[in-house]
Amino acid sequence: MTQTFLFDVDGTLTDARSVIDPEFEKFLLDFICTHNCVIVTGSDRPKTLEQMGLTLTNTFSKVYHCSGNHVYRSATEIYRNPWKLSKEQIDFVTAILSDIHYPNKTGNHIEQRIGTANVSIVGRNADWEQRAEYVEWEKLNQKRKVIADMYNEKFKDSFAQIAGETSIDIYKTGCDKSQVIKHQKGDTIYFGDNCFPGGNDWSVSQKATQYYQITEGYKETWGILTTSRNF
Repeated sequence: MTQTFLFDVDGTLTDARSVIDPEFEKFLLDFICTHNCVIVTGSDRPKTLEQMGLTLTNTFSKVYHCSGNHVYRSATEIYRNPWKLSKEQIDFVTAILSDIHYPNKTGNHIEQRIGTANVSIVGRNADWEQRAEYVEWEKLNQKRKVIADMYNEKFKDSFAQIAGETSIDIYKTGCDKSQVIKHQKGDTIYFGDNCFPGGNDWSVSQKATQYYQITEGYKETWGILTTSRNF
């Protein structure tokens, strides 16, 4: 039976917003030679290349950027979804953000990507220290879920989900990460750090043949790939 391995990036193949460990990169280059592997990330292509490097990224059989809304085979773009947030949706999210009294907002809170949008309470201008502070604040306040629930109550043409450590991803309905499963053959094995209800890996994990909820970062992924007798 054909197996396809699908990998999230942040928190799964790398530490959050970090470049891949060089030794793990070497391992993956060997693993990909004998296994069919694809990337399924919420990040855009420039960010993916920054974290994974050009050689490793292009070694995967396909790379699904922006949760499957921007697809590459090697260095060739093969699909992009034109969907964007409407002015009404941007205004709605902006109003919610303004009502959240987080003390250290840094700017760039809504980022339109190809076929998706990314929303951040702390803002994408945050440095590492500011991100870390926000992560601890979010654990106590859980405001990302509040935003996602309010958005999903208001709009039915698109859907908001918690993503990564600091963000929310919004997609056209049906165009989240789960859309990549229909393009695979045989068994699908998914690795992601948000495979819980409301997380941006949840829908794809539920359609995959098997999935691994990664809680300890890339070293956990590495360990599973190294020790499993089923691969």
